Amino acid sequence: MKKQLFIVLILSLLSTAAMAQNKNYQTCKTKMDQLINSINAMYVDTVDFDPMVDKAISAMLKELDPHTAYIQKKDVQAMTEPLQGTFDGIGVTFQLIKDTINVMEVIINGPSEKVGLLAGDKIVKVDDTLACGDKITNDWVRKHLRGDKGSKVKVSVKRGRNPELIDFVITRGAIPMYSINVSFMADETTGYVKLERFAATSTKELTDALKKLKAQGMQDLILDLRGNGGGYLNVAFEICDQFIAGKKIIVYTDNFRKTGEKYYSEKEGLFEEGKLIVLVDENSASASEITSGCIQDWDRGLVIGRRTFGKGLVQKPLRLIDQSEVRLTISHYYTPTGRCIQKPYNDGLDAYYKDLQTRANNGELYTADKIKFPDSLKYKTPHGRTVYGGGGIMPDIFIPLDTTRYSTLYNEIVRKGIFGNFVVNYLENSRDNMKKQYPTFEDFEKNFKISDSFYKEFMDFAKKEGVSDSAAFKFSNYAESFLKTNKGKLDSLFTSAKDLDMQTLDTMFHNYVVKNYNEATRLRNESHAGEYIKDYLRYEIARGLYGYGDAYRIFLETDDTFQQALAVMHDKKIFKKFKVYSGKNGKSDSEDDE
Repeated sequence: MKKQLFIVLILSLLSTAAMAQNKNYQTCKTKMDQLINSINAMYVDTVDFDPMVDKAISAMLKELDPHTAYIQKKDVQAMTEPLQGTFDGIGVTFQLIKDTINVMEVIINGPSEKVGLLAGDKIVKVDDTLACGDKITNDWVRKHLRGDKGSKVKVSVKRGRNPELIDFVITRGAIPMYSINVSFMADETTGYVKLERFAATSTKELTDALKKLKAQGMQDLILDLRGNGGGYLNVAFEICDQFIAGKKIIVYTDNFRKTGEKYYSEKEGLFEEGKLIVLVDENSASASEITSGCIQDWDRGLVIGRRTFGKGLVQKPLRLIDQSEVRLTISHYYTPTGRCIQKPYNDGLDAYYKDLQTRANNGELYTADKIKFPDSLKYKTPHGRTVYGGGGIMPDIFIPLDTTRYSTLYNEIVRKGIFGNFVVNYLENSRDNMKKQYPTFEDFEKNFKISDSFYKEFMDFAKKEGVSDSAAFKFSNYAESFLKTNKGKLDSLFTSAKDLDMQTLDTMFHNYVVKNYNEATRLRNESHAGEYIKDYLRYEIARGLYGYGDAYRIFLETDDTFQQALAVMHDKKIFKKFKVYSGKNGKSDSEDDE
């Protein structure tokens, strides 16, 4: 009853930002003011309004749309940090391994690097307080290592085999959270940039990356937006402005009040000429869809990958009186051809959030033929390409999800942190020798391979950590699952003790267990898991030696979407087929001479 009551009370808190959407608005607002005042003045017991109103806000906003959200005061900073681009701290990434803080990377030019902290160091004490044991959690580490800019923290670390602890006094500073951590020349003429979010610093990061790659000979570009869930709308059109020549509409917003805005390309961009490919997948959303949709709509580049998430709603952050925040949907956004790529949410939030699972079940992640768009959502680009709205950005070239890479064995090793644990110990003894043998990442990438003996050493280590190299057979689990799955059938077959046919029951149970164990074995994917385990080992070792930015390239070596994009980049026929504009002499590739 209290929950239902307070669902409506929050209307009074939002009154300053609200507009009269219907004739009942003022009556409802007055009624709620009257009710909350009466509870405060007359209710039989003392009322703690804070948790009740928090729950009421969350419940009420669920009635609006999937992306309007309430953020409590204590969570606001953590939610906004990735988009602001900085936070205050000591400048390391860490991993808890056996209740010990292991430094995985030291951020370049950060406070820790300046005093000499190194990847591989183990932080044993923080301000003379023991920093290992059961009490140490990720939250504990953040609470004790983060702090206001200019404040100091003392850390004592164990380095390599040195039995003596080394003390460092670190002055906390502003730590950049880069949205571009990976950019490099994929071949002699093709640059690659992975944009992980659309943050406040993303435009500068992109321009810096483009300048660096151009200086290295870049003529064409692969922009990777896979897994990029979006960010700031204004950053999306600033990013697009780097690729679109002249004054062209990039995106526009609209709502029932007709208070939307239009955003145009205006500045001279750094990459208005040259072939452009944008990589997307089912987790590319919002600003990623604005960017890929704009590039597709103006025939500026090819979009390769899988259909994007389908988020075409704009949120405005509203800071409430207690410093909590509501991210309120205020508009739909539309691509240049008029597409609203927001997928439907009329069937309820549960169905909306399960959409990606539904796509998988329907086969849409594995074949483009399973993806159906109604003709009413069909649009045409200036060069005559057919594009669709109403459900994400459909790529020009579809790359199916590679199911052969799935392995529960590999996933278990990742989930349990076995890779990090093993590599930290390995580099503790061999870091110096590795750096001498492979002074640059390029040396490492070309020459370092995981030998069979090294792989066996790792798998032996994983087994000691509780990982089985074959599908586990737990009889009690199968028996419990059998009873739950076949409850109705069993009850109909065996209605009394006279009907208890043990042979029939035994056959049913045997077939069920064999079928499910065979499926568990298939998902374990032991025949191919070794390939992916070796890749991840190379990645972790490279990350420990050279940092994430270089190490990520290990994954791209076997990334089908990236490899196909690289092949397409050098195939003029495909760019001509899609009549994609390259910017060369003001012509499309379809107009280039042979």
